[in-house]
Amino acid sequence: MPAPIPPCPAWAAPNTASTAPSSTSCRDPACCHCSDYRRLPVNPETPTIVPDAAVAAAPAGVGHLSAIDLFLQADTVVKAIMIFLILASVWSWGLIFAKLVYYGRLHARARNFLQAFQADGSIAGLGARLRAFARDPFRHVYDAMVGEWETSRREGLDHGEYNRDSLKERVHRVGQLTANYQVEQLQRGLSVLATIGSVGPFVGLFGTVWGIMNSFQGIAATNNTSLAVVAPGIAEALFATALGLVAAIPAVIAYNRASGDVGRYSKRLNTLIGTFDVQLSRHLAAGRPLVLERIDTPANETAHRQPVAGRA
Repeated sequence: MPAPIPPCPAWAAPNTASTAPSSTSCRDPACCHCSDYRRLPVNPETPTIVPDAAVAAAPAGVGHLSAIDLFLQADTVVKAIMIFLILASVWSWGLIFAKLVYYGRLHARARNFLQAFQADGSIAGLGARLRAFARDPFRHVYDAMVGEWETSRREGLDHGEYNRDSLKERVHRVGQLTANYQVEQLQRGLSVLATIGSVGPFVGLFGTVWGIMNSFQGIAATNNTSLAVVAPGIAEALFATALGLVAAIPAVIAYNRASGDVGRYSKRLNTLIGTFDVQLSRHLAAGRPLVLERIDTPANETAHRQPVAGRA
């Protein structure tokens, strides 16, 4: 063991033994006593005393880690969690833009269809307007209701008051079933947003717990509790939670918005069915000729159709 070094004169009071450092202690890096003191071996079982000059000269880059640095320095498990959350976020944003744009177009067309249909009351005119939109839910509902009307007419189920009431009920039910199916199709993909919104924070929390465990293991291995040792691991762990929130928050907001859009569109489909029922019942009660044709039926088949009059 090296020979003991006498205390620095500036650290000792005059005519007394060595005392605790005062506010006038030596700050000269060239002082042989203080320099030797800083080079003394450190007992790992005792706290490390670092002079103020050494603390001031320590690098400050530890507290300025970028997101890329946090990812590169993370553990393998934490990296896998971060990659999963990034992919989930990208997937959710793709669904968000696709769904919101698609729902916006559907609502705009639905308003135009209903306004025109309620204004002129022409079922055939509605079919002509829907002809340009092959995959629109309004078109599928219209085709289903008109198809039931044509089937009943061919089978002679439109004669008499009882048959007319049964016909209107069947047309309404077919339209309702088709509308329900179309709403289910519109809801496809929303479960992904709901899953990301509910699971994302917990996945990020798992990465945080794993990263903090690694930080504690690093502290135990180095027997050093300084911020320079602990901070990087904790920052990496918290970054996983941040990624989980970044993926989950937009997904939850978009899911609620999309669910509301689907609910409003379902009401518009019901409005279409109700308006169709009213116009069909009016034609049947008045006994006026009614020509209906499905949009998807080939033109050569429609040439042989004859107007059908409602019968009392």
